[in-house]
Amino acid sequence: MFAATSPSSAQVPATRHHFADVDGHTVFYREAGDPGAPTVVLLHGAPASSFMFRNLIPLLAGEYHVLAPDYLGFGLRHPAAITAIITQSGNAYVDGFIPSFWEPLWAYAADPTPETERPIRAGLTVDSIRWQYTHGEPDPTLVSPDTWLHDHAVLQRPGALDIQLTLLRLYRGNVALYPAVHEWLRSSRIPVLAVWGRNDPIFGPAGAEAFLADVPHAQIELLDGGHFLLEAHVEQVAALIREFLPRTPLVSPAAAKADA
Repeated sequence: MFAATSPSSAQVPATRHHFADVDGHTVFYREAGDPGAPTVVLLHGAPASSFMFRNLIPLLAGEYHVLAPDYLGFGLRHPAAITAIITQSGNAYVDGFIPSFWEPLWAYAADPTPETERPIRAGLTVDSIRWQYTHGEPDPTLVSPDTWLHDHAVLQRPGALDIQLTLLRLYRGNVALYPAVHEWLRSSRIPVLAVWGRNDPIFGPAGAEAFLADVPHAQIELLDGGHFLLEAHVEQVAALIREFLPRTPLVSPAAAKADA
């Protein structure tokens, strides 16, 4: 008996699944690639997790050390260690907000009552999460049901829905930090690749194009997809990343540690 193995599959680095202790909290993370190679850190949005990067990780791990944590908080304490930014619907400008999606959230944040909370809670149902994954995608059959079913299952854990409601209620705090982010982009002159779904119903393509105001040489790529672009267009996104990163001043883990 012979086992058939394609040459390419043997060369794909394995993704390993680990846990780390961070200030007494157990944090899950995915890791692949050579730890001595430049590190690419993949940070998810909400209510997603590192699960959203499961298909992207092996496409980058042949050349990079890839880490995707289920992080507990927000912000980076050592911005000097960051040598480039790749943002996939990672909004940093008010230009990106699609009013039909965000106006109910702003109303809830301004006046959290049972009435204003109702549409926000409805946005965390399985049907609403499925909409986030499929709306704007020309071929929704390319998006696996695993995505929205996984997110919804995680939200059913005790207390998880209330945590999400609190997070969304405080989302205005992100917007208040935007000017500081813009100043850092200008002063650091950091390379930026913004890959967006031009049909994104949450953060519109104007949010990607807005990076040009502070990073004139930013690379803006609008693909024919929705919010969770990696589900149906991961090969395209990975190709853009592999093309972009060699043009940036990558820093090895050892050098980053020495500079910290």
